[in-house]
Amino acid sequence: MSDQIQNRRPINSRNNKQIQRFAAYLARRNFPTPNQISGLSVVFAFLGAFCLWLFSYHVGFLLLCALFVQLRLMCNLLDGMVAVEGGKKTAIGDIFNEFPDRIADSVLLVTLGYAAGIDWFGWFAALLAAFTAYIRVFGGSLGFEQKFLGPMAKQHRMAVLTASCLFTVIERTLWNTSYCLLFGLSIIIVGTAITCIIRTLDIVKQLEQKNS
Repeated sequence: MSDQIQNRRPINSRNNKQIQRFAAYLARRNFPTPNQISGLSVVFAFLGAFCLWLFSYHVGFLLLCALFVQLRLMCNLLDGMVAVEGGKKTAIGDIFNEFPDRIADSVLLVTLGYAAGIDWFGWFAALLAAFTAYIRVFGGSLGFEQKFLGPMAKQHRMAVLTASCLFTVIERTLWNTSYCLLFGLSIIIVGTAITCIIRTLDIVKQLEQKNS
């Protein structure tokens, strides 16, 4: 099994026939390339963060933020499918597979902290998100399979962010408050911290088994 397949995030949507057909269509074209799709995910993340920053002016910006977050995730799905299933993997593909995710996570979570009214919460969440990726890659550097363990891996963080935006639309409409953003961010922080612990303990277990 190649490293590209072995260290690939398991995503159920990858088995969706419509998505498979769309990825195959993109693979047959020269534009966009998998790396360009990865870069586009960062663009969507910045657009989502910008809308989140402006939500106090109009609740509709939260709906746009939720949309851009999902588009970011769609790019994360398609870039790998076009690269692997489409046979268009490049020499620097691994860089584009990791670096844009770290930027996208950080800009969205940091902005969520400011939107929720506790800016350092956002910075802390971004740090934890980056640390989950560091632990995963560190396990890979030791020769182990990279495991995308939860409960708050990337797709889960983005799901909580999306739900927080949608629930805040209702909350703002009914009561003109936005506690759902802070609640969602708190869930992300706690869940991501637990994820860091679980991934670290899994590496410890593998090291002990290797050296026993």
